[in-house]
Amino acid sequence: MSEQWTWTFADAGGAEVAGEPTTTTAFPTQSDAESWFGEVWHELADAGVASVTLYRDGTVVYGPMSLEAAP
Repeated sequence: MSEQWTWTFADAGGAEVAGEPTTTTAFPTQSDAESWFGEVWHELADAGVASVTLYRDGTVVYGPMSLEAAP
C-alpha cells in the first residue's frame, strides 16, 4: 500500500478552511506535498489560511505550522 500525504488548513481561530486554493488531493510523497505547498502558500494565506498541518496516512507529521512571517 502506498503512502498518502495530505494537508489540512485552519484559520486564525483554528476552524477548518476549505475551497480554493486549498486541496483535498493526496500526494504520493512528502516531497510532492511540500512542493505543492511551497508553490501556493501565499495564495493560501491570502485566502484566510493561518496554519497548515501535514499528515501521512492520517497521522500528523508536523503542524500546525503558521503561515505568518516570523518577527
